[in-house]
Amino acid sequence: MKKKIEQVAKWLDIKTNLKGLDVTGVSINTRTLKPGDLFIPFRGEQVNGHKYVRSAIELGASASLWQRDEPGAPDDLPLLFVDDCEVALQEMARAYRDELSAIVIGITGSNGKTSTKDLVASVLKPYFKVQKTQGNFNNELGLPLTILSLDEDTKVAVLEMGMSGKGQIEFLSELARPDYAIITNIGEAHLQDLGSREGIAEAKFEITAGLQQHGKLFYDGDEPLLKPFMEDFPQGVSFGFDDNNELTVTDIKATENGSSFMVSGIIDAAFTIPVLGEHQVKNTLAAILIALEAGLSEEQIRKSLKDAVLTDMRMQMIQADNGAIFINDAYNAAPSSMKAALNFIRETTMKDKKWIVLGDMLELGDDEQSYHEGLSKYISDNLKGVCLYGPRMKWLYDELKPVYGGKLIWSENDYAPIVDFLKKYINNDAVILVKGSRGMALENVIEPFTAQ
Repeated sequence: MKKKIEQVAKWLDIKTNLKGLDVTGVSINTRTLKPGDLFIPFRGEQVNGHKYVRSAIELGASASLWQRDEPGAPDDLPLLFVDDCEVALQEMARAYRDELSAIVIGITGSNGKTSTKDLVASVLKPYFKVQKTQGNFNNELGLPLTILSLDEDTKVAVLEMGMSGKGQIEFLSELARPDYAIITNIGEAHLQDLGSREGIAEAKFEITAGLQQHGKLFYDGDEPLLKPFMEDFPQGVSFGFDDNNELTVTDIKATENGSSFMVSGIIDAAFTIPVLGEHQVKNTLAAILIALEAGLSEEQIRKSLKDAVLTDMRMQMIQADNGAIFINDAYNAAPSSMKAALNFIRETTMKDKKWIVLGDMLELGDDEQSYHEGLSKYISDNLKGVCLYGPRMKWLYDELKPVYGGKLIWSENDYAPIVDFLKKYINNDAVILVKGSRGMALENVIEPFTAQ
């Protein structure tokens, strides 16, 4: 973004005496502010950003917003006065989106949003200028910041859309107005806010609210809860494992370098990705569909997918100092993604001895005990050991203890017993799946094994 301050004022429908200042970005944090940014001071429960406006200008901000009902506005600083800083940020993003010629791809889903975002960006990046959501900037503040960070010559913007409640995806979709949208799946995350998986499906389908008239929705065709929404929605294209999807995947094989698979339907071809897990292969189907819409050939898609790069902690292979391999899938967890990961470790032939380290699944609402206990059905008999971490995993531990034949340990809030346990038993013929919700920070179990 590169605009004059007068243009920004016009976006916000406000009058200003400021003239000629260049605005080359926006910032809500003085620690990451860049010269030329417009500083946006939010008022939170703990911090009032207006206290840092002068510092922002001293650090090189071209100007700052100032909320009209905030007292003490300095008269010696370049300020734009607005009724609400958060609304102003969103209006700026909406106006800038109007000026962009980029193809916008919106992605939502209970699991796999970030992996799918990375796969879509990876398949397109060799052929177009692509920018994507960084980190978890996928909510009502993060998405506007992402849009305003896009270069004016960006050809494709891949935008992740997250939520915690009803109506939020609709708001984000209408702000971003995607040309293409993707629903990765419907899981159990946010059950405590939305009450049921049906409610989650309805909330995710909100991504179609801002879908361009010419646009398409690519969705998980294996999910029956999405089918009622598709009956009167002609812009939908399904992908998944079932044969009746418009793009179907078969013959998935784990290799030393990732996964190989076949697709059929809209295109019949073989592909490989440097990522493990059937669920990641399924996410790749959405990327293939987007690439076809962009006009890429089968060979172009194959070449770029082979070199795809995913954000860390998504079925990430990490070699330990002793030769063991950790599969770091510790970014997030819900029952559906847990089952997918456990299915992978059951079937993989990477190493002879298989272990799992599982952490609590969060945000599951009233049924969280049954969801944790239910994982016992997916714990394979061919595992050498099971390590459980977190207070909720005690439920799974109690289920397994009477019946599980391998080594079993549970720790409520200390990583050390699990680390010591693994150090005692694992060596270079072991593969260890590590998965839990982000709040459990299970990467702390891996770090002691990669110290050198």
